[in-house]
Amino acid sequence: MAENGSGRDFHDADDPRLTQLDRRLEQARRDEAVRQGTVRDDADAGYSLGNRVLAALIGSLVGSALIGWCIDRWIGTAPWGLIVMLFLGIAVAFRQIIRLTSKRPGDPGA
Repeated sequence: MAENGSGRDFHDADDPRLTQLDRRLEQARRDEAVRQGTVRDDADAGYSLGNRVLAALIGSLVGSALIGWCIDRWIGTAPWGLIVMLFLGIAVAFRQIIRLTSKRPGDPGA
């Protein structure tokens, strides 16, 4: 319509009201996506990562201690099975924590 002069071309207009409206609409869309759960908020990602690190640390230590205690009870090597398995559990926990924290947010499976 702008070619023949019969109307205004609103795509190239520098109307501050339109740019303000576009910004408000975009913000409303982002807020709605976060509210519906289709997009995750950055704070949620950090909280989730913290929970995963804590679970890896506690789970590895408790699991390895339980296995070491069972080995000591069955074989009768108290406290060496527990000590060895605790050190292995610490190594596994640190490996899991490094693996969890080295993922980038855009990587698949992150």
